[in-house]
Amino acid sequence: MKTEPGLHGHHISQQFNEELEDIKTNLLEMGGLVEQQLTDAIQSIIEADSEVASRVEAADVEVNEMELAIDESCHRILARRQPAASDLRLVLGIIKAINDLERIGDEAAKVARLAGELAQQGEPSKGYVEIRHIGERVRAMVNMSLDAFARYDPEAALAVAREDNNVDMEYGSAMREMITYMIEDPRSITRVLNIIWALRSLERIGDHAKNIAEHVVYMVVGEDVRHAGLSAMEEQVSSEE
Repeated sequence: MKTEPGLHGHHISQQFNEELEDIKTNLLEMGGLVEQQLTDAIQSIIEADSEVASRVEAADVEVNEMELAIDESCHRILARRQPAASDLRLVLGIIKAINDLERIGDEAAKVARLAGELAQQGEPSKGYVEIRHIGERVRAMVNMSLDAFARYDPEAALAVAREDNNVDMEYGSAMREMITYMIEDPRSITRVLNIIWALRSLERIGDHAKNIAEHVVYMVVGEDVRHAGLSAMEEQVSSEE
């Protein structure tokens, strides 16, 4: 397991070390819950399982509570410890990452609600293949981004950003397919629109996973690569090697 020596674990105050490690651990626990939310959301819509969908929406409350608790811990560290350099980037990176995780949970809950609507409509709709494919890709992205965060690994973070480009292309192709279905069969419009909203939520989850990866690069390299584009992110990561 790769750990950057410049990121915490080196203070005279053992308590400060523990505080930093605790907020990181709590973030990863929140990430694990969000990953399960996403897995259940994808299952609920593919299998039209309203019981699983309800579980996803219930978990969203716990995710929100975790975000608030971690955020409070981070701000307490900022106020009491006044961290600098890599410590400050770590705390700020966690604050930003938990916001993205909370948004991923929100999007997973949206997918679950759409699963309930599709289950009530009864008749299967086209688009489930696309949901399965894109769902698997963004689920992997979330896992990769959390792994990159756990190991302070900018190369792993870069792989997440590259995968986001692939998801965007597959999402664009899926949108064209869905529009074609609606044109060919106007009776399917309501059902296909629900599929479109679900695909849109999955694409946004990919965006949030990429955001988490960008926070990793910021923590390790010290450069804010948000909005900079993939090539700039690659340049920053390669300069760190």
